[in-house]
Amino acid sequence: MALRAAIGVYHDLLTGDLAAACQAQLDDQMQRRGLFFGERPLCTVLRPRFLTPRQYRFLQTRGRVILRALHKIFRRAVADAAFRAQFGLTEWEEALIRHDPGFRDPTPTSRFDSFFVTEREELRFTEYNGETPAAPAYNDVLSEVFLGLPVMREFLRRYEVRPLPARHNVLHVLLDAYRQWAGRGDPPRIAILDWREVPTYSEFVLFEQYFHSQGLECVIADPREVEYRHGRLVAGDFVITLIYKRVLISELIGRGGVDHPVVRAVRDGAVCMVNPFRCKILHKKASLAVLSDARNAGLFTAAERAAIEAHIPWTRRVEERRTRYRSRTVDLVPFILKHREQLVLKPNDEYGGKGVVLGWQTGAQAWERAVRSALVEPAIVQERVTLPSEPYPSLVDGRLEMMDRMLDTDPFAFHGTHVDGCLTRLSTEALLNVTAGGGSTVPTFVVETRR
Repeated sequence: MALRAAIGVYHDLLTGDLAAACQAQLDDQMQRRGLFFGERPLCTVLRPRFLTPRQYRFLQTRGRVILRALHKIFRRAVADAAFRAQFGLTEWEEALIRHDPGFRDPTPTSRFDSFFVTEREELRFTEYNGETPAAPAYNDVLSEVFLGLPVMREFLRRYEVRPLPARHNVLHVLLDAYRQWAGRGDPPRIAILDWREVPTYSEFVLFEQYFHSQGLECVIADPREVEYRHGRLVAGDFVITLIYKRVLISELIGRGGVDHPVVRAVRDGAVCMVNPFRCKILHKKASLAVLSDARNAGLFTAAERAAIEAHIPWTRRVEERRTRYRSRTVDLVPFILKHREQLVLKPNDEYGGKGVVLGWQTGAQAWERAVRSALVEPAIVQERVTLPSEPYPSLVDGRLEMMDRMLDTDPFAFHGTHVDGCLTRLSTEALLNVTAGGGSTVPTFVVETRR
């Protein structure tokens, strides 16, 4: 099936009156369901992302191979302190990762951030969010909203449209980890843990509602309001047995220290926490440097090495060393300074685009300052990848406008073994996140011609 043809049909259906009706319904549904990032509407366009079945299968099969490779470096890192040094863990992170969480997987719920040029099947995984992957609930509810838009009435006559839900997978990995930890099958009492002022709070509400719909007790808890007393972690009078951790560990330690009630309760085995402290190993952006560095190639099978070469852009920790770049050995820091047009600098442990420096948008002096800073504060350098774009319609001052937007492809991963579901973010700027210029989240659907 020609994907462009399906997109063209969808766009052709958006006549003036129908586009206005779709926008009105989208605005109403986002208001009713709390689909906001802070005060900003989550979606600002009128078309979902479409993938063909072949494209989605490709995303899944390639993601599965990279997940296998990631877990190989995790196991080696846990067992070998010298190898683990490549990840750039802090002293307190080194202490916390020694804690056995009571279940097998270090990243039961995770997400790749990637760029997928679908016409060429060119897929590059640029980050691995192994700590607090956001948006599964946003994705599911936005999918429901878009399936109900008036334009879908006619589009569904011609095309089969399959949503890619993810909330149920989050539920299952939480329950699976809890049962391994508890050694029994009784239901957990869940606390969704993060600061009340974060812009993703509206997604916590969606998860709370979903967990309640599945017959589970759940509250949203701020780390500042929980207590650890008499061997139990509590939020008010609610006894917590399972933490769905959305707060970043670095922020939890930064604000509350290693003696925070949550940290003590987890280390004492009084509560199960997903994702666990050990997720920090793979969550570090340096994990992709460990994957792509030739000195570690012996850890992987031929198939894994081929997948790493095809799908992981050249990535290195910023440090004074010599390393391989393609077929030659380079002196890393001078190489970074010389080739800024093809490189990106990223802090080793940040999120939401914080601290990212795009070399091709940065002057030579500012780039040099950024490189010198990266030698002090742990950071990675990564080769520039192709940013795909697609046309997306939006209603501006009552008129339908079509604008090319860059888009990423962020598949969710579960149990550390498989990809299921996908977040798509749009932007008019090269740094893609929901707060970027023209930023929008859209649901991702698999689409096929009806036969």
